[in-house]
Amino acid sequence: MSHESQSPLNLPKRPLLIVLSGPSGVGKDAVLSRMRELNYPLECTTTVTTRLRRAGERDHVDYHFISTEKFQEMIKHDELLEWANVYGNWYGVPKRPIKQALDSGQDTVVKVDIQGAASIKKILPQAVFIFLMPPSIEELMLRLKQRHNEASFDLALRIQTAEEEIKQISLFDYVVLSQQDEIYRAVSDIVAIITAEKSRVTPREIAL
Repeated sequence: MSHESQSPLNLPKRPLLIVLSGPSGVGKDAVLSRMRELNYPLECTTTVTTRLRRAGERDHVDYHFISTEKFQEMIKHDELLEWANVYGNWYGVPKRPIKQALDSGQDTVVKVDIQGAASIKKILPQAVFIFLMPPSIEELMLRLKQRHNEASFDLALRIQTAEEEIKQISLFDYVVLSQQDEIYRAVSDIVAIITAEKSRVTPREIAL
């Protein structure tokens, strides 16, 4: 009997869809920005949002900033993988760039909140779900205070939401600690997760 089909050289190499999530302020953007700087071979899908752009954010890089009318059109035409209203603003993940990247064999990462991750889990359970965890609620509170200065910002609400979100960690495959001054460690852990997933004997199959 030939064992050629079982050779590691013949194992299928399928692209991964990585879903990166965690509480607001935990450092998701910083981690992805660092991975881009390192030119890691990972396609980062940009979320669309109706919220106003913050100082230092770049349109089509950090987010696609669009109107509420345009967002509703995308929902109507089934252009979003998932969407949600978060603190009064709409956020959504476009389908097309994810499909294009996966079809071309490119590993792809999407950044969503916990609600979005739960929605994607129902649609694409074979994705790799990573939860970015703050070292403590106190540290998260400090980050949120430093990041927000708008009048509508409600720190108590966001901390309460974060505590509830952390309770949903069982939805995820992996947890990565996000230290504010040690982004490189979180990036290294995520790269290690991807490396391990690439070594699976039975690869994940993503059908979008």
